[in-house]
Formats: sequence, C-alpha cells, structure tokens
Amino acid sequence: MDVNDMVLVSIDDHVVEPPDMFRNHVPAKLADQAPKVVRNEQGVDQWIYQGRVTGVSGLNAVVSWPAEEWGMEPAKFDEMRPGVYDIHDRVRDMDRNGIVASMCFPTFTGFSAGHLNHYKSDVTVRMVEAYNNWHIDEWAATYPGRFIPLALVPTWESQLMVNEIHRVAAKGARAVTMPELPHLEGLPSYHDLTFWGPVFQAFCDTGVVMCLHIGSGFAALKMAPDGPIDNLIILATQVTVLAVQDLLWGPAFREYPELKVAFSEGGIGWIPFYLDRCDRHYTNQRWLRRDFGDKLPSEVFRDHSLACYVTDPTSLRLRNEIGIENIAWECDYPHSDSIWPNAPEFVLNELNGAGATDPEINKITWENACRFFNWDPFAELPRERANVGALRATATDVDTAIRSRKEWARLYAERHSAV
Repeated sequence: MDVNDMVLVSIDDHVVEPPDMFRNHVPAKLADQAPKVVRNEQGVDQWIYQGRVTGVSGLNAVVSWPAEEWGMEPAKFDEMRPGVYDIHDRVRDMDRNGIVASMCFPTFTGFSAGHLNHYKSDVTVRMVEAYNNWHIDEWAATYPGRFIPLALVPTWESQLMVNEIHRVAAKGARAVTMPELPHLEGLPSYHDLTFWGPVFQAFCDTGVVMCLHIGSGFAALKMAPDGPIDNLIILATQVTVLAVQDLLWGPAFREYPELKVAFSEGGIGWIPFYLDRCDRHYTNQRWLRRDFGDKLPSEVFRDHSLACYVTDPTSLRLRNEIGIENIAWECDYPHSDSIWPNAPEFVLNELNGAGATDPEINKITWENACRFFNWDPFAELPRERANVGALRATATDVDTAIRSRKEWARLYAERHSAV
C-alpha cells in the first residue's frame, strides 16, 4: 500500500480542555460552581472543582516539545502546542498527520470523570452534562465528520448513568468513557448486575460503546514505593487485562451479548497469552461450572471487544490469532507516546514488517474502528479527500518544529497580542 492511500482513524487521542469550555454550557445560576482554571503562585494553570485541584500534567501535552523537557510537572496553556487545546489547530495537526477522524478522551476530568464525580451532587450532574454538551456541540461539531464524540457519565448512581447515556446518544455520541476497575473508586465491581445491569443495557439499547482507558485503574498496581516512574508507564497497560477479566468472566459479556467495549491504550500484546490461558482454564477446570454456552471464552471476548495500540510490532504478527477484526490503531496525540507528524509512515512500516496485506491494513487503520463505533469516515469528506495524501496536501504549512516550552510561550504571547 502506498502511504498516501492510507486512511487513518485514531480512536484514542486527548483534548486538554480550554479554560472557557464551560462558558456556554452551564446555567447562569451555577456558573460560580463550574470548574475553573486558576493560575497558582508558581505560575501553573490548574483546574479547580469544588475546592479540589486537578492540574494538567506535562506528559499530557508534550507534542512538539524537546524530549529533555518532558516530565510530570504541570504545564501552562501558553507552553503547549495550540493543537492540544484549540480545535482549529487540532484539525490542522490532524491534517498534517494524515488522520481523518479522532476520538478524544478528556484530561482534567479524568478518564471516567473521577475528578468531577468525587463531588456527588445535582451540581456535578449538571457539570457532566455541560462537559458533554461542549464536547459534542463545540469540540466535535466545529468540524463535522472529524471527531467521534465521546461522553462522560455521573458514575455514582445507575439511573443517572442510564439517563446520560440515552441523552448523549440522541445528541450523536458514539462512546462513553467508564472506569476500568470501578471497585477501586468505591463503586460496585462490574460483577454486580444490580448496579451495572441497567447501564450495560443502556449501552446495548443505544449502540454506544463502553470505553475503558488505562489510568483510572492504576491503584491496582501495588508497586515498589521507591520504584521509578518507568514502572507505572510500562505496566499501566496490564490493568487492561484486569478490566477484561471482570467483564469476560463476570456476567457482563454473557448476559449482554450486544455490549461493545473498547480498550484504549492497553495495546494488543497481552491478548494472545490471555486468551490462550482463558480457553485452557475453561476447558480444563470445568468443575468451576462456568458456562460460556457453545463458545470458548476467546470467542466471547472477540464478540464484544476492540483493542487499540500505538505501536506493537511483535504482536501485529499474531493479528489473526488475536482476531484481525478486533484490532484498531491510535495516535495518542498529544501524549508522550503519540506519533506526530509521521504517523502514516510509522504505522505502515510496522504493518509491512508484520506482513500485513492491504485489506488487513485497512481493517486495522480504519475499518474496524468505524464498524465498531458505527462511524462513517466519509460522510463529510469523500474517500479521495480523506486519505493521508489528500489531507497532508491541505496542511503543508503546518509548523512541525520541535520547540521548547519557553518558545511556545513566546509564540502564544505574540499570537494573542495581535488579536
């Protein structure tokens, strides 16, 4: 396949929410209770909600920074590449990277809205709704066809989640981000159908995909307290296996055959061993009386799941054993793992190295994701304008230089002084 003919859909990117995002979406009587960005005494921009600070970590926004400036310390908005938080610059960066559509996970709210949901109240319900309205009606709708809308829910009560899933589905949302391991957040586990059953049913009724992104389940990794940060970054993907286990071996996948779950940023390398182990356990330990009907656990997993990867050269060689229909690609812009602005070349090189055919490349780079999320990538742009070559042709002037945080701040000041 020629790189210019590729179609790329990324189902795991991120938005660092702009400071004014709640302005048009919170009722006037609640405006003073909405999350706000405040610059602290150290000059760092921080989101605050109900007295709790949730800052923007540097690793969430390192695209275009020199690697020696990467780190966990918070960043200011003026130090970030504008495409991190500005919708117009984001689309330009997508064009330069040859990506036709993107699904963007939140930042300051946490991947399952934990930084809002810690304050369990009617006010938080309104804030979750406001976030979703901004994400669907502003972020995604500004450039129709370029973003797969992803919503949040208030997780502390089943009916609240059901209500919001139905509401955002009617507005066009295709996915909702949920806790990986809810019992770590003080909620019932996914084994509890009294609590989660109505929520799973709402996903089935609407066709909305349940998305589990690594991060909210980090507490499951009880690592050495004096270990390096490398431990968390490398092992974070293993939390995905724990989340799958609760859904596959609990009642969710067996009781709700139409439930669709996407596992974000967990990669695909864990899948072959895990599924082999599941099938061996099921066929060898029948005294436990688990019942997957006339299927193996691996088949049930494939019926429900989509797993995405940034880079997985070895595992791609096992794509058919994993399930060629169950693999999708992600860019992870603007995180430290992201591939920008040369994602097409990087992705194609890995797939070619794994011996993938052109039809297999299409499945992994866009077809599987679009089928799973019921998303037509060519609804707004015909395919001849949605491929890598066509998109890049519109963005030849996009600046791809590596710049220091200080340099980005200088450019920000120049840009805003001219407005």
